[in-house]
Amino acid sequence: MAEIIIRDRRKKEEGTSIYVVRTTIGQEKLVANSIELRLNNMNGNKIKAILVPEVLKGYIFIESTEASAVVDLIKGLRHVRGYNVVGKVDISDIEKYLIPTPSTEGLHVNDIVEIISGIFKGEKAKITRVDTAKDEVVLELFESPHPIPIKVSADHVKRIEAAAEEEPAKGAKEAEKEVSEIEEEEEEEETERFFNI
Repeated sequence: MAEIIIRDRRKKEEGTSIYVVRTTIGQEKLVANSIELRLNNMNGNKIKAILVPEVLKGYIFIESTEASAVVDLIKGLRHVRGYNVVGKVDISDIEKYLIPTPSTEGLHVNDIVEIISGIFKGEKAKITRVDTAKDEVVLELFESPHPIPIKVSADHVKRIEAAAEEEPAKGAKEAEKEVSEIEEEEEEEETERFFNI
């Protein structure tokens, strides 16, 4: 989900702030690696961590004790957009990039997916089972003459259509109707008793 360079820390150190740096989209890892090389040569004790979230394009996060240390570090680096930090962020704002989410999150039975990797790449299928423990899904291909279930890693599918909301069971509708009829009859009986007294 995210690549953390330097030290793998899940909590921000006391006295540090997390600064946002803009980069050219697609060059985030290259910029982070360049920063790491610079740090090795500079002995930068003020920089604590660099975070490169895969899902957030064009930005990297640097944990440091001073904003000026970050500015000095990124000056002159290729693919850095503007040689100034964009601003500070709180650790709670970037926690979602630190904790990996399972690939099966958001996938449900009867969802329509496209297979994006492997020998069935480009095929559309319906999910018949989701195995969160193994991070896999069982699919039935649409274009297959016989429905053969195939097991695929959840990383290899992309949801293109959510499962349609299923209508309540027919029995449930009939039961609801019967209850409403009984309630109506009871109301009529009460009304008759009221007027007969």
